[in-house]
Amino acid sequence: MKIVKKISLFALLAATLLSDRQALASEFKLATLFSDHAVLQSEKAIPVWGWAEPGDTVTVTFGEQQKSTITDTTGKWEVRLEPEPPSKHSRQLMASSAKTQTDLIAEDILVGEVWLGSGQSNMAMRVSGCKDFDQERIAADWPQIRMFTESSGPANKPQPDAKGKWIVCTPQTVGSFSGTLYFFGRRVHSEMKVPVGLINSSDGGVPIESWIPAEVQNRIPALRTRYETLLHEWQAFDVPAAEKEHEAAMEQWKKEVTAANAAGAPPPRQPYPGALRQHHRQGAPGGLFSGKINPLIPYAIRGVLWYQGEHNAYWETADLYQHQLPELIHAWRERWGSELPFAWVQLPNINRGKEWALIREAMLKALRLPNTGMAVTIDIGEVHNIHPLNKQDVGMRLALWALGEVYDREVPATSGPLPTGHEVRGNEIILSFAHTNGGLRAKGVELTGFKITGTDRQWLPARARIDADQVVVSHPKVESPVAVRYAFDGNPECNLVNGAGLPASPFRTDDWPVQR
Repeated sequence: MKIVKKISLFALLAATLLSDRQALASEFKLATLFSDHAVLQSEKAIPVWGWAEPGDTVTVTFGEQQKSTITDTTGKWEVRLEPEPPSKHSRQLMASSAKTQTDLIAEDILVGEVWLGSGQSNMAMRVSGCKDFDQERIAADWPQIRMFTESSGPANKPQPDAKGKWIVCTPQTVGSFSGTLYFFGRRVHSEMKVPVGLINSSDGGVPIESWIPAEVQNRIPALRTRYETLLHEWQAFDVPAAEKEHEAAMEQWKKEVTAANAAGAPPPRQPYPGALRQHHRQGAPGGLFSGKINPLIPYAIRGVLWYQGEHNAYWETADLYQHQLPELIHAWRERWGSELPFAWVQLPNINRGKEWALIREAMLKALRLPNTGMAVTIDIGEVHNIHPLNKQDVGMRLALWALGEVYDREVPATSGPLPTGHEVRGNEIILSFAHTNGGLRAKGVELTGFKITGTDRQWLPARARIDADQVVVSHPKVESPVAVRYAFDGNPECNLVNGAGLPASPFRTDDWPVQR
């Protein structure tokens, strides 16, 4: 970004009168999101904001548009540019201060489609860590795809400005992009032929509680107890003691390394800071919302993509996710002042227990909220890897939803099959589905993944057959069936797909307490 200072008698006088204060030019600032290579959202009003001296007149110029405002008593200013169509060529965005006679100029600005991606490590996972990186890197010459990675940490109160910069996608830079976001954005860009801006605000190993505003968690009865527990743990955490303990462990480790080297033995692993690192990474409940999401508001975006849940997939916490995800969506939409399209990645298969099934179920239930979507990934996980390498299909499935549901484009399907109801007929249960595009199919010889039970609640592997857009489930030993479950486990064997090859979501027809 360029800072252009206009020399004038007014500016010289002001600098003399205020020599005991920070120079006004350095106080005049655009929000960090409005920097070189940024992508602005098309066909929506475009808020542009920053800071200057109280009472200053700030003018923002973009193309043919020019808007002026006066800063408030805190020095904050904001203008709203009129909606712009997607751009074919970049332009400058300029903010001018009347008091300091200073221009701030952001270069190479495009207008297109902007999406925010958030969550934990699978959203943060870089393209360099995804499968086929060597081939992906060679093909990543996409100058109209840009990514802003928010690098702030947690905060105790809402922060005003983001940290990061916009990076243009090239073979040299793509390795640092979020894989899920990049593969999503690439598909959207390829289909729509418009610039795509991707904002990555995520962090590894963090719970959803860090991303929901603290005041929301404190006022929702279902979340208040968990909030109070986490807040107490965070306040009671002894940082100096944890640092001292880690330092002692490091000193012992160094001695052990020296001894191992002398003996020609493999060195021991370096001590992991554990709880100390987690304390600093996630902060108090709501800390990542305050530090990494609030600074992005009210930047104009088309929608939000969410990939998180692994850190909540424990027996003590999994049941709360059915309340937490909807409240996060409500809170973010409320603060952006718009019913933003919001989609998430349902957790993939992994060698874990039914606590993962409960998180997937919570994600399925959240689809009751309007303007939401879900990429089912029960078929592309890795049994022993919490970070599956195939983010290409994850991004593609999110993009199919966005293209079909948000942009009204023709796509093979916007989701895998989703359950819509069931009916008991004699000794069979008939399951109905939405999103059967092209008809239900078994990805294999026989349909697998279904279990059935009667009133005794003893689950048995079921016989399942496809009948048009329904699945008929039975078992010879269950004469009066009551409930069915499909793929309801950590790493289930399941193969129901639609005509587009997208997998069906795991589900169950009962609401009984789930046993470990």
